[in-house]
Amino acid sequence: MKLIKTLVLCGALAAVVPVQAALPVAVQGQALPSLAPMLEKTAPGVVNISTKSRRRVARNPLLDDPFFRRFFDVPEQPREEVTQSLGSGVIVDARLGYIITNNHVIESADEILVTLRDGRELPASLIGRDPQADVALIRVKADKLSAVPWGDSDALRVGDFVVAIGNPFGLGQTVTSGIVSALGRSGLGIEDYEDFIQTDASINPGNSGGALVDLEGRLVGINTAIVGPSGGNVGIGFAIPAEMVQRIKDHLIRYGEVRRGRLGINGQDLSPELADAFGLDEKQHGVVIIDVTPDSPAHKAGLKRGDVLVSVGGRRVRNAESIRNIMGLMLVGEEVEMEIIRAGKSHRFKATVAANQDRRRGRSLHPLLEGGVFANAQTPMGRPYIEVADVRRNSKLAAYGLREGDIILSVNRQSTGTLAEMENALRQDKDAVLLSVQRGRSASYVLIQ
Repeated sequence: MKLIKTLVLCGALAAVVPVQAALPVAVQGQALPSLAPMLEKTAPGVVNISTKSRRRVARNPLLDDPFFRRFFDVPEQPREEVTQSLGSGVIVDARLGYIITNNHVIESADEILVTLRDGRELPASLIGRDPQADVALIRVKADKLSAVPWGDSDALRVGDFVVAIGNPFGLGQTVTSGIVSALGRSGLGIEDYEDFIQTDASINPGNSGGALVDLEGRLVGINTAIVGPSGGNVGIGFAIPAEMVQRIKDHLIRYGEVRRGRLGINGQDLSPELADAFGLDEKQHGVVIIDVTPDSPAHKAGLKRGDVLVSVGGRRVRNAESIRNIMGLMLVGEEVEMEIIRAGKSHRFKATVAANQDRRRGRSLHPLLEGGVFANAQTPMGRPYIEVADVRRNSKLAAYGLREGDIILSVNRQSTGTLAEMENALRQDKDAVLLSVQRGRSASYVLIQ
């Protein structure tokens, strides 16, 4: 029988393959202390989240004609459909009622309901969300909330014990244990910004947005996805590091969105062969800068092609993907220090983070695109593309199924990589807009009339 690996966001139900990651039973004849005391303090800070989403159903105009329905005995058709989803969340500020969860748990939700450990059910409001990292921040108004304290995800080591708390399959709060299996997982194609903690603590559909905590009950990650045949758990789960989540939370509180800045550099991993060519130790970490954008913050700071970037803002640069993650969470206007190696010597430069490429609203692009915000973006290798930066709830674009984070491949059958090219293509037809849209690894056409 062929085993097929599938990446699954843990919000969708799937078959389960039981997996157990057991702690040692005893050490030198003494039983391992119970996790119960820690969980008694930590578990009340993990909540269940349920949502309702309403979507307008595309209808044949004939179905609105009472005579037609009566003549052909056609039953009344619903004008909208309601979908529900379940997930988890973590209270990170008891005084203000802030709760962290995954974006895919609350995406397109019209109603968000939070159920606390003590049974209270509270309506929640959306503060902001970041589809590119799959993080969202919601808020409830209530007294006597219990928050999970932040831990240091940067201090995690492979082999450290961790505990996952969430709401798998809507069963209610469930606790599983395991170890950190790997760190810095990226390139999985789950999110745009990936720096996952991998764990064998059982994570299943419904655990999305739940807590990954250390043995002292400190939050080190937000559970988000699993790998397994048919979507079931086989001991490979992924969590977003708490350090990344904290920076995203600060953006969302301040702006309601993540305003990603840029430094203007492209790089490639420092392989042992490249390290030898640059006269460096083969164990040296970092990224070789292969391009510096003219007039960018990096160019103004003095960085050059061939420099080896080893840290940004005090954070170690492991590979090209880590640069993207670091820059993706820097505030515009923030001053950061960069450490580089040039001709075998270490140097430090300071740069001020610049705003990312411009964004334009759909209304200014075309009347049929009202309710959407489109933005110029670039791949890590510098290839330009157009991203759907925002879609207003209940707008026409939302009804046609467009979502934040979608990529526009073509407009009216013309390939487009920039907003200028998109505007030019929109001039070809004033009565309809044909978009080729990529979401994840699939693409489809959307005709907007």
